[in-house]
Amino acid sequence: MIWSRIAGTGSYLPERLVTNADLARTMDTSDAWIQSRTGIKERHIADASQSSSDMALRACQAALLAANLPASEVDLIIFATSTPDQIFPSSACLLQAKLGIKGGAAFDVQAVCSGFVYALSIADKFIRSGQNRCALVVGAEVFSRILDWNDRSTSVLFGDGAGAVVLRADSKPGILGSVLHADGSLAKILSVPGAVSGGKVIGSAFVQMDGQGVFKFAVRVLDEVARETLAQCRLGITDVDWFIPHQANVRIMDATAKRLGIPSERVVVTVDRHANTSAASVPLALDCAVRDGRIKRGQKILLAGVGGGFTWGAVLLEY
Repeated sequence: MIWSRIAGTGSYLPERLVTNADLARTMDTSDAWIQSRTGIKERHIADASQSSSDMALRACQAALLAANLPASEVDLIIFATSTPDQIFPSSACLLQAKLGIKGGAAFDVQAVCSGFVYALSIADKFIRSGQNRCALVVGAEVFSRILDWNDRSTSVLFGDGAGAVVLRADSKPGILGSVLHADGSLAKILSVPGAVSGGKVIGSAFVQMDGQGVFKFAVRVLDEVARETLAQCRLGITDVDWFIPHQANVRIMDATAKRLGIPSERVVVTVDRHANTSAASVPLALDCAVRDGRIKRGQKILLAGVGGGFTWGAVLLEY
């Protein structure tokens, strides 16, 4: 039986660090206000010259190094992003060229903050089918470029960054199960309702969000999809060693863990260090917990994401 298994993880955060105190100098907010409502202390902002694929390249190189594999082994790239380098070609194709490889499939996935979970589930299917042997699954975002920095209700929440994993075919269990969902009727709760037409932006190019609506929906569906994924694998909450939810808001993560009955010491939280990096947030948190030694081989990790669309999903894996 063919399984897909994580062979290495990697991440990248831009050098420019913006603290809550920095934001308080330019808008009506404070460190205490932001931390009490979100748990966020700081975020990283990409340089004007950095694209999503530039950051993804750094994260993928780190993941390949951790896996002790050359880029030439990669025969599939799935790139989760809502902030691609350009309309086309895909950021995945641009990343492939930057890695110096060619021939394997490469494409983007747009599921906003659920993007990495979606991409990982898709890559798992390709590998388990026997079609591919080694995949790079990456989430990277430059959300700073789609924020209205005069709107404190959204601009304080997001940051830029990238996270990646190398997924390889293996005889040992890796990805144990996954569940994906979407409901497009809820699109207005969280969106960037803009498009390009005739060389101009039609609509709005900034993030728009109903904060309370997102909170209530996110807590409910993260709980439901986590339980659905565990049931698919015939496992229970007590079998989970680490829970890594989308790093959007510490209150959402705390409420979800409480509903699931997962102790806070088994929840990986990194949102305080990089804010909401959308599709990059789950792999960033995963890489952090792997590198600091919390996550060990043989442990079961539950990943879950929810984002605009609305999309949501979960992946259970044995690391």
